[in-house]
Amino acid sequence: MAKTDEIHTISLSFTDFPEDVQLCILSFLTPLDISNFACTSKRFVSLCRDDPRLWFPMCHRKWGSKTHINKWVNNGKFSYKLLYNTLLEYENLIGFWRLSGADSDTDSPLIFFEWGPFYIAGSRVKPARNCTYGVIKSPFLWMGFNSKGEVVNYLDPEGRVELSENVMNLDDLGFGDSELIQVNVNFMGKTHVVLEENCGSAFGYSCNSPQNRGGFRKVSSSGNMREEEYGDLCGSPGSLPDRLMSEIYQYFANKTSPGGNGSSRRQRRRERERQGRKKWEPEHYVKIVNCSPTPARPLQGLWKGFCDDMTLDFFLVSYDDVGGITCRRVVELCKPFSAYAPVFWTSNTTFIESPLSSEEENIYESRIHIQPLAEAGDPCEILPSSDKGVVLRMLCMNSSYDLVIPDLAGSTVNPRQAEGRIWQYENGTFGYGFLRDNYIIDLRHIAQNGQIFDTADISSD
Repeated sequence: MAKTDEIHTISLSFTDFPEDVQLCILSFLTPLDISNFACTSKRFVSLCRDDPRLWFPMCHRKWGSKTHINKWVNNGKFSYKLLYNTLLEYENLIGFWRLSGADSDTDSPLIFFEWGPFYIAGSRVKPARNCTYGVIKSPFLWMGFNSKGEVVNYLDPEGRVELSENVMNLDDLGFGDSELIQVNVNFMGKTHVVLEENCGSAFGYSCNSPQNRGGFRKVSSSGNMREEEYGDLCGSPGSLPDRLMSEIYQYFANKTSPGGNGSSRRQRRRERERQGRKKWEPEHYVKIVNCSPTPARPLQGLWKGFCDDMTLDFFLVSYDDVGGITCRRVVELCKPFSAYAPVFWTSNTTFIESPLSSEEENIYESRIHIQPLAEAGDPCEILPSSDKGVVLRMLCMNSSYDLVIPDLAGSTVNPRQAEGRIWQYENGTFGYGFLRDNYIIDLRHIAQNGQIFDTADISSD
């Protein structure tokens, strides 16, 4: 018999690999896994601490398709580990947020965060007032690093800053303290942020607060501030009496209490007058977590459409916790008690597929659509329903604001007046109307896949 060859297996441990291979393997782990791994050996502590061969691939793999990683750290002048931890915090900002608070006089309560080459940009978004579907996007906030590797957030209240290709970091903006404000971005959970002036910055007064270092901080919710309260207002209007009374109490308490927001706000205003320079009042923003439709929720998200007064407006449609659908104007969501005055609300979510009955066809065909003309600045055009497009399916509405709070409507409720329809079109958009009216308000997408549609020039407003 032939002698069988012996097979020798070679056992290799992680330490036997070259250092570059070790770092490549580690770059596929999470920061928590890397931290746990570093605890196993003194050598691994130095290997995992700040080595760019580890943290640059992690940054590039996660965000390289959205921004320029090298530009963030000024071509490697400071730590990629710091960049990774910062971008991990910033990532949740991407998308749409709405202003929350009754005392702001802004005409654009909707803001949009997006990736820039070496910063996160926040832009105010509002409808153009030229009878088109145009949307004006005005950048006013930039979040990134200065030349020293410090996290900074610069806010331009007037929206005058335009970044050129020659700018390499936020120190090169070229604007002074009279034009920019350095702010903190305070994270309160994942759905609520607060913009407030950085007291310790060169642009503001000095308060020597260690919490202001770094440009942003994460604030844990207090006992009277639950994170879920800052989510989308999607509860059905008929199920919110307890919250209504709570809001009423809090609203008037803040206006009259010596320690309330109204008193502190007036005190800050007097301080600004004494100092001769207007300070930035804190602004609260709530994330719109469901701003796009899904197959199960085809009406969900942010929409734009012409109202019966011929002006373009933004709408937020949410599916509530009892299976209903609520539509509200975005500009009204920052006002107190707006949760109880929706544009429409219905508990019926069962669609009727096309073809529709002759009666329903007549209801649809007898109404007109408010549409803008192709030429900007021309008066709005009213189109017959036959020129709109093909109806894919229809949803009956049997409730509205009149039925939710009849005492506030000032008249006897007529169920026929509150009855309405929602028509979904083949292109995924939809229109709604009540039987008491002879028109349909058609809604279009504001944005899709992170891109805002129909962006208009600021001068067109």
